Amino acid sequence: MSDAVPIRNALISVSDKLGLAVLAEGLHRAGVRIFSTGGTRRYLEECDIPVEDVAEYTGFPEMLDGRVKTLHPKVFGGILARRDREDHLQAIDDHDIEPIDLVVVNLYPFMETVSRPGVTRSEAIEQIDIGGPSLVRAAAKNQQDVVVATSPEQYREILDQVHTRGGTSLELRRRLAGEAFRHTAEYDRAIADYHDGETLSGEFPSTMSINLRRKAMLRYGENPHQKAAIYAEPHVRTANLISARQLNGKELSYNNLLDLDSALSIVRSFSQPAATVIKHNNPCGAATADRLARACRKALEGDPLSAFGSVLGFNRTVDLETAEALCAPGLFIEAIVAPDFEAAAVGLLTTKPKWRENVRLMQVGRLDEPETPLERRFIAGGMLVQDADRLPSASLQWKTVTETQVNDELWDDISFAWEMVRHVKSNAIVLGKDTALIGVGAGQMSRVDSVDISIEKAGDRSEGAVLASDAFFPFPDSIDAAAEAGIVAIIQPGGSRRDQEVIETCDRHNIPMVMTGRRHFRH
Repeated sequence: MSDAVPIRNALISVSDKLGLAVLAEGLHRAGVRIFSTGGTRRYLEECDIPVEDVAEYTGFPEMLDGRVKTLHPKVFGGILARRDREDHLQAIDDHDIEPIDLVVVNLYPFMETVSRPGVTRSEAIEQIDIGGPSLVRAAAKNQQDVVVATSPEQYREILDQVHTRGGTSLELRRRLAGEAFRHTAEYDRAIADYHDGETLSGEFPSTMSINLRRKAMLRYGENPHQKAAIYAEPHVRTANLISARQLNGKELSYNNLLDLDSALSIVRSFSQPAATVIKHNNPCGAATADRLARACRKALEGDPLSAFGSVLGFNRTVDLETAEALCAPGLFIEAIVAPDFEAAAVGLLTTKPKWRENVRLMQVGRLDEPETPLERRFIAGGMLVQDADRLPSASLQWKTVTETQVNDELWDDISFAWEMVRHVKSNAIVLGKDTALIGVGAGQMSRVDSVDISIEKAGDRSEGAVLASDAFFPFPDSIDAAAEAGIVAIIQPGGSRRDQEVIETCDRHNIPMVMTGRRHFRH
């Protein structure tokens, strides 16, 4: 026995008219009687599709500026009546209620409205849909007999089943009902979050939910034995990897996405043309310059050995000159993220080097600051939430604490190194020279180990470089190591009980030290 339920009557009331004419025309050709309201009804009439006004059907006019349109027993009775219950069928027959077999509703654009700059509270409140969610929930509840559509992406499958099977399958009705409940849950969550944001004055909300939709399955996770998927957060408007356009290359891996996200975070923090080279989620090279190609070359020179098989990020459109720098012999690149790519650069990157077929080119668009001020990290049993470490460097609050003063020509390198150290895993030490990263010590249990690693990476280039530390120096031993390597300035937060001893050691080596009063741990 077929589980297909024919569609004889449909109720359509949508704010998003995408694909609506095709759906309504297909339903009309299949002999479906269409009821509608307000702007949707007028739109269908303009498309020459026969439609009946809900107000005429119910005998009750739209009122209160459209706030009351479908909230009527003749509408909800037709949706909620069970077709396998004689008493239900008798009840709707006694009251001249037509059974409604399809409900097509998408809700007022609340989330889009509140995301607009300068939107008023009254404008936001008017976009809280009442009848729409009620219709959706009613249809989804009666999924045994009624099919509900909440997205234009669902229209084609409904029409296909109407034309090939004479009605919708139980499997489709159940699946679309689940999507409908998810849709209204996300909608209500957005309204609650908006009100929390209004009333909590910057404090963390008392409850927090995350609404994500699976975008794709990945080949595997961090390792081949781990399954993985990628989920998208709705209504994110700033540049990100989830909504990026892939111009070339094979599928992105889990690790590629993590590295590309780190690269994007680094380059978007600089106003000058900037490039960064990421390996295992830490920068092994980075630089700023007057031209992107020069920044690219400087970044690749930071750690040429580690740059093989790396991920690169840029904060400007990748031009032909930059692409030529990337095509240097012996260089292999996994992926590149940038606001855009010139056509000539794409042509070169995808034809000249040996890795041309494999390199992933990710176009993310304009690099505005991220909208969300919060960072979220899952731990067993829950989630940690904190303000994102995105405050700009407050150089006016920096203080040179040594008798030895900073030479003016070093300030650009000091500022660059301080910006970079916040992007390196703690304990973090970076060496900068000519606004380029030349040595990194990351993720060590001992700060002196990070100092030693950064100096070893820099080699002879450490002579004349500046050193940045993400947190204070607990002992002066790192200062001695830096002096022996030729470091000419140090920037660090300060705050240790041995600050004075560290300062005196710097003065003994004639190294100026700047304290910022702000730590940049990154675990």
